[in-house]
Amino acid sequence: MTDPIIDARTAPVAVWQMLAGLKGEALKEWRLAETQGRASVAERNLDLPYPFGWFPALLSSELAIGEVKPLRYFGRDLVIWRGEDGAARMLDAYCRHLGAHMGYGGKVDGNNLECPFHAWRYDERGVVVEIPYARTIPPQVKRPCPQQWPVEEANRWIWFWYHPEGAAPLWPLEHIAETSDPGWTDYDIQEWNVWGNIQNMAENGVDAAHFKYVHGTATFPDYKMSWDGYGRSASLDAKMGTPRGEVEGTITTGSMGPGQSWTRFTGISETLLVACITPVDKDHIKVRFCFTQPRSQATGEGAGLARALIRDICKQFDQDKVIWDRQRYLPDAVICDGDGPIAQFRRYYAQFYADRVVEPLRPVTVSATAGKAH
Repeated sequence: MTDPIIDARTAPVAVWQMLAGLKGEALKEWRLAETQGRASVAERNLDLPYPFGWFPALLSSELAIGEVKPLRYFGRDLVIWRGEDGAARMLDAYCRHLGAHMGYGGKVDGNNLECPFHAWRYDERGVVVEIPYARTIPPQVKRPCPQQWPVEEANRWIWFWYHPEGAAPLWPLEHIAETSDPGWTDYDIQEWNVWGNIQNMAENGVDAAHFKYVHGTATFPDYKMSWDGYGRSASLDAKMGTPRGEVEGTITTGSMGPGQSWTRFTGISETLLVACITPVDKDHIKVRFCFTQPRSQATGEGAGLARALIRDICKQFDQDKVIWDRQRYLPDAVICDGDGPIAQFRRYYAQFYADRVVEPLRPVTVSATAGKAH
C-alpha cells in the first residue's frame, strides 16, 4: 500500500479571502482595475521622488518600424517611435510649437518624429530639424529638450533611462542570455496595475516575515542577500508546495537599479522571470511579468508542473498586491529582529533618489534563517 499524496500547500491566510472566487477573466480584470476607496497620495505618504534608472517601456515586438505610440510614465506624457533604421526613440509627448500630443496622430519621417498638428519634425534629442512651411526654425527649438530619454533594447524589451535632472546613464543594461536562447520559450506575460509606490513594492523582497503571514508558507525562508554598488542579488532555499508535497528548490534574484530585475527558479521547473516594473504616477505602477522556460520542460512530461509554478508565482503577487494597493509609506518604520534587512535595503535604495547624496554601497552580504538576520 502506497502512502497517500500529501498536498504541502497550507490553509488560506487572511489576505486570500479578498481573492476568493477570482478566477479566469475575473482575476485578470481585477489585476488591472483601479482599486477603489484607497487613500490619497498625501495620506499615504507616497509623494516621494521617482528613483532614477533603466525602466521598461514596451516589448520590442510592440513597436514596429514607422510606428508611433503614446506612453505615460513618471507622471509625464511621452511619445515613442521606431525610425526607419529600426532604432526606438522617446521624447516628452507635447510639441514645443502649440502643445499637440505627438503620440496621437504623429508619424515617422525617416528617423524623426513628425507632429500631427503642423508637421514640425523632431530628432531623438527633441531638436526641431524641419518646419516644412517655414523659411527659418526659431532658435529656441534648435536646442535639445532639457529632459532626455536614452533608449536601448535588451531581453526583448525597449528600455529607457529616467533621471529627473537629465543625467546620462550611470550603468549599462543587463543582457540575460535565456531571453535570446531559441531553446527557451516565448514569454508568457502576466500584467498588473499596482496602486502604490515602487519602493514599498521593492522592500517586499527583503521582508522575510511576510512569507508566512501573506503567502501561507509553513516556515520562514532561508536566504542570503548581497548589495554591491547599484546591483543587488539574493539566493533563497525554499520548500515549494505542490499537489505532490513539498519540493526543494532555489530562487535566485538579481537587479540593477530600481527598474531592472530578474529571478531564476529551480526545483519544480527551471524558470526565468523578467520583472518589468515602471512607475506611471505617484500611486500607480505598471507591472508585467515575463516568464520563459526551457522548451523541453514547458512541453514535456513536466509541462503541468511548469505551468503550475508560473500560476503560483502570480498567485503570490496577487496576494502582495492586496497589501500594496492600500499601503502607506512610513519613512520611520519600526523594524524588529526577524523582519529581514529592511533598513539595509532602504540605505541601498536611497542612492537612486537624485535629491539625496548617497554613495553607491560597498559590497555587503546579509544572511537570515527562520526570519532572523545574523
